[in-house]
Amino acid sequence: MDFDYDLFVIGGGSGGVRAARLTAADGHKVAMAEEFRMGGTCVIRGCVPKKLMVFASGYSEAIAEAKAYGWDASVGDFDWSKFQGKLSAELSRLESIYTRNAENAGVEILHQRATVKDAHTVVLADGTEKSAKHILIAVGGTPFVPDTVPGHELAITSNEVFDLKTLPKRILIVGGGYIACEFACIFKGLGSEVTQYYRGAQILRGFDDEARGHISELISEQGVNLRVGTDVERIEQRDDGLWVKASDGSEGDFDVVLYATGRKPHTQGLGLEAVGVEMGRSGEVVVDDYSQTNIPSIYAVGDVTDRIQLTPVAIREAVAFHETVFKGNPMKPDHALVASAIFTQPEYGSVGLTEEQARDQEPIEVYCAAFRPMQNAFIEKNHRVMYKLIVSKETRKVLGCHIVAPGAGEVIQLAGVAVKMGATKEDFDATVAVHPTMAEEIVLLKTPVRVTD
Repeated sequence: MDFDYDLFVIGGGSGGVRAARLTAADGHKVAMAEEFRMGGTCVIRGCVPKKLMVFASGYSEAIAEAKAYGWDASVGDFDWSKFQGKLSAELSRLESIYTRNAENAGVEILHQRATVKDAHTVVLADGTEKSAKHILIAVGGTPFVPDTVPGHELAITSNEVFDLKTLPKRILIVGGGYIACEFACIFKGLGSEVTQYYRGAQILRGFDDEARGHISELISEQGVNLRVGTDVERIEQRDDGLWVKASDGSEGDFDVVLYATGRKPHTQGLGLEAVGVEMGRSGEVVVDDYSQTNIPSIYAVGDVTDRIQLTPVAIREAVAFHETVFKGNPMKPDHALVASAIFTQPEYGSVGLTEEQARDQEPIEVYCAAFRPMQNAFIEKNHRVMYKLIVSKETRKVLGCHIVAPGAGEVIQLAGVAVKMGATKEDFDATVAVHPTMAEEIVLLKTPVRVTD
């Protein structure tokens, strides 16, 4: 059977673009449909604009520290419109790069929505049907907002936060995951009055408990009104902005309510169920170790599979897909020991197991130190950093590394190499410290603070 394309990719994010580029560069006929903007969540409404906001929000604290160090320094109001203009221009630049690189590789880009009709056919928004030997689903995820809350339609999500016309003076952030915590720190740093509700007992569920508690304290010390065990009951539009009734009976007025209560696979209306593709409870596309669905010609990579929702993981999955399907080299994407960073202030970097996961698995030793670094101690700033290693008693391998400190995202990238290689605690001990740094603590942790059998 002759097909219009060897590969049709639905979704122009990091995973989809990488798979399309590699396949087209090998001489195969490839098309890609993207209904919004090339670059996907990471480039357009996720990692990149968020990190630029993190940079912007850090200067108020930096200037305050500079004054404490002796500089004649002061900070005025943040010019949101100036920042937004530069942000918009930067995202457009990146989008054009994604588009150009794909087209230069030979990918035909179709700027419209596509849905799946059958195992080898997709339908474009204009009604055109295209056939393909292989179909790759790479549509990513979308923010989840509970529709049971009266007035939920008045709230925004992380998709819309970058398009706010003005910087909110009062913002309520609903959620306790990494996106919620990052935006709480961002808006506090930009000068907003920030309140954060989380219905659970502690923020950052799924991460190391000790690190979660440490970050919770730091966020509160920065002036974020963090309220756990609290959820939104009702939102109403009033003259003074958005009125919110909380589950604890309290009330508040805000300019913006931002829901950051998780993300779900963006599969609704894609036609996959009708074709017979197996779907999970959250709408994720169920795939095997090679990213193949139960329909042999249909594959999926990235957040839409709800494996590990990180851009570099989606790219690795795309490379493995290309090697498997078009190079005859079956390759499983490696999801073990993936390092990650949360860009709160300070940052949290982690790789490997949490203490809770490790102790359920085997006997462990826990090494941990929390202290005021030299830079903070000099100006009597109380913010502490934390360095933590989780070690197997039997093999001596470092099972997990957790860092809460400025630049933790940079440090954990290198620590992740050591953990991935199977470094032991003795390997860390044998490494000479770089002095004076905060990160030297990672090789100076000599005595375990806890031992479990």
